[in-house]
Formats: sequence, C-alpha cells, structure tokens
Amino acid sequence: MAETWTIWDAELGYSTTSLLQAGGEQASQVTPHDGAEPIWGISRVRPDGQAHMHLIPHSTWEWRCAEYGIDPDDLDTLLDVVLHEPWIPDPADVLALGQPGVAEVLQETHGLPTCWTPGVPDADRLAAHLARIEAVKTHRVVMVPENRQFRQGVVDFAGLAMTVPEDPLEPVKTLTRLDPARVAARRLTVEYYRAGRSRPVVMPSYGLKPPNTWAGRQPWAAVA
Repeated sequence: MAETWTIWDAELGYSTTSLLQAGGEQASQVTPHDGAEPIWGISRVRPDGQAHMHLIPHSTWEWRCAEYGIDPDDLDTLLDVVLHEPWIPDPADVLALGQPGVAEVLQETHGLPTCWTPGVPDADRLAAHLARIEAVKTHRVVMVPENRQFRQGVVDFAGLAMTVPEDPLEPVKTLTRLDPARVAARRLTVEYYRAGRSRPVVMPSYGLKPPNTWAGRQPWAAVA
C-alpha cells in the first residue's frame, strides 16, 4: 500500500545569478554560475505531518521531453512523472529492498526499457517509464492535492491576504512554457549518449554531436 503525500503549494524561484548583472548594487559579489534558471518549489506533506519541498529546475521538463518524447505542452504528464520519479528504486541497490514497496516495484517493472536503451521507439520508452510511475504510485508513494478549503484555512490563519487555487500546481501549469528549440537541443544530447551505448561514435555529425561542443559541418576539420 502506497503512502499518500499531499501537495500544498507551488512557488517559483531561480538559480544562482549575479545581482550586479540583474541590476543590483553588490559589485563585489562573486557567483560560480550566472543562470537565474526558473526553479519550482513544490510543497508537500507526508502522512506523519512532516513537510518537504521538492525543487524542480525548469530544465527538468525539457530533459523528460527529450528522453521520453513527452509532448512539451503536456504538463500533467510531466508533473506526474517528475513528482514520483524519486521513488523509482535502483535495481542495483540491494539495500533498497528493505524499504516498503521496493521489491514490488522492481518485480513489476523488470526488463522495461529505459531512456538510454538503444533501438526503442519513443512511445515504448514513455510507456515503460509511465509503468514505473504507476508502480511507484501503487506500492510506494502517491501525490495528491490537499483539500482547497483546508489549505485556505491555513493561509487565513497565517494572516496572508491570498486566495489559494483549486489546484495547488496551477502556477506550474499556467506559467511553464517549454521552448521547442531547447527541447530539440537536449534531444541531440540524449541521442548522442544513446548511440554511444550501441556502437562507438567515431565521427559525430551535425545531428549527432557530443554535448558542450559544436561538432557540425566544420570545413576546417578536414583541413586540420
């Protein structure tokens, strides 16, 4: 029997950025990375009342689309996948078998292809991953929205002048828009790694290139 975790809220944040570049006055601030990537914080509560925050970078949606062929506009599927993925057990982790529901999930999903399995259609990869998610929801953890009236009562008690949405994930669904070019670029990376598992990638092409490179039609490569 899976535990039921309740979803309370979704709040938008961002990754490390330079406040000086963003218009601030901290000229001496040093940051290792300048990105300000959108990051969603999903507030959820487990059955014993312990609160948790699940941080989801915007790029996570792009990667799942690239890996499994999910429609970039299908936020319902993307949310269902990403919210439950942390409970997909690693078949190589023997110690995980002591946790409730792990053996059942592994048994039901044994032999299913992953996003890295070569020569498998996107539809089969996605079906396999959704089967893992359903097994997790059946045997380990299922995420459900907390009652709106209950959430509103807590907000009112805290003295916050706001009206909570019927769906606590509404901010994610209404504000998230995926750039098809970024999804396509991530798909090139996925396909490169996938191809490397089935055969040595001796000569990258314009459509199959290593990440962090520009191994396209480069005339100077032949000269060199």
